Amino acid sequence: MVNNNYIPRIAEAEILKLISYFPAVAVVGPRQAGKTSLVKAIRSQLDKPSVYLDLENPGDLAKLNNPSLFLDTLSGQTVILDEVQKAPELFPELRGIIDRDRKPGRFILLGSASPDLIGDTSESLAGRIAYHELKPFYWDEIHTLTGHRTHWFRGGFPPSLLAPNDELAGLWRRNFIKTYLERDLPLLGLNADPILTGRLWQMVAHLSGNLLNLEALSGSLGIHGTTVRKYLDFFESAYLVRRLQPFFANLKKRLVKTPKIYIRDTGILHQLLGIPSLFELAGHPMLGASWETYVIEQIAAILPDWAELYFYRTHQGTEADLVITRGGKPEILVEIKYSSTPILSRGSHIAREDLKTQKHFVICPIESGFPLSEDVNAIGINELSNLFGF
Repeated sequence: MVNNNYIPRIAEAEILKLISYFPAVAVVGPRQAGKTSLVKAIRSQLDKPSVYLDLENPGDLAKLNNPSLFLDTLSGQTVILDEVQKAPELFPELRGIIDRDRKPGRFILLGSASPDLIGDTSESLAGRIAYHELKPFYWDEIHTLTGHRTHWFRGGFPPSLLAPNDELAGLWRRNFIKTYLERDLPLLGLNADPILTGRLWQMVAHLSGNLLNLEALSGSLGIHGTTVRKYLDFFESAYLVRRLQPFFANLKKRLVKTPKIYIRDTGILHQLLGIPSLFELAGHPMLGASWETYVIEQIAAILPDWAELYFYRTHQGTEADLVITRGGKPEILVEIKYSSTPILSRGSHIAREDLKTQKHFVICPIESGFPLSEDVNAIGINELSNLFGF
């Protein structure tokens, strides 16, 4: 059945390519990012019939009580297993089935957690599986449907972004947060009081775009720093937060070695901060940090395979919001400023000298780019592909 409300995803072509080569492909990402809709939409493009099983459905899960017996009867089809983190004991079985008949496109696995958190996938299916992270809608996918300010404020989760109004979008986000705290994170193995993890999530929202201070968080929550780190590991593995590591290779300066932390979706960020509208956001102290969070996620969504993201900061105050490296070598330096008339700081000049980067950009809320200096360009959210020359 074709879903007439489905919005095509840029990831479709990449996922189909993986399916054509690997026996198993895992599409991972946060709940409600659109994994199920995407895979159902591309079923007609598979080179063989497919069967879909939702492991949150007790009837579908019961069919796998004897997985080898059931799945061997489907050897000529692609088997789609949704919410596969519900049954990590399946992975050794899948390995045996694949090894008996190693054809491409045997299984498509959909999961709401990273491979590290989904049982033993990495070990059981090593060499047999490819992973693709499906993020919520990013700007390149929906720029013809809405403005970037709406996307920034509501975030990329389809039910929030596409809601009829901000009130309903906020209602969905509030329920999303509640469900993650009370059900999804515990199902992934986080054994903690949802009230405590909810407070941590909210505190991280107030830190978004800043250095992660485990001592301050643990002191405020009244728990040990190692416990806070463990909880944050779960948030990160569930694609809810991002820890951005500092770049400090082979430099003779005293460098900050603490990661920065971000709430990955700005709609969820604004909900956790209690910001009800774009108007309220415009006057909020977190405005600049929110814009930085948004831009970093849009860049991460289009990041080429060769690129890795870092930030740069010295104890003397020199900093750059993003350092994009190739093979461990700094190549692109990015500053993120919520201003239509950005001014280059002295620290940005020093960072360029320190890192010897080739390309330099300032990303602002502007419609079209312009040069700020001989080797620095200001660009808008529509022009992020300029970072990588495509």
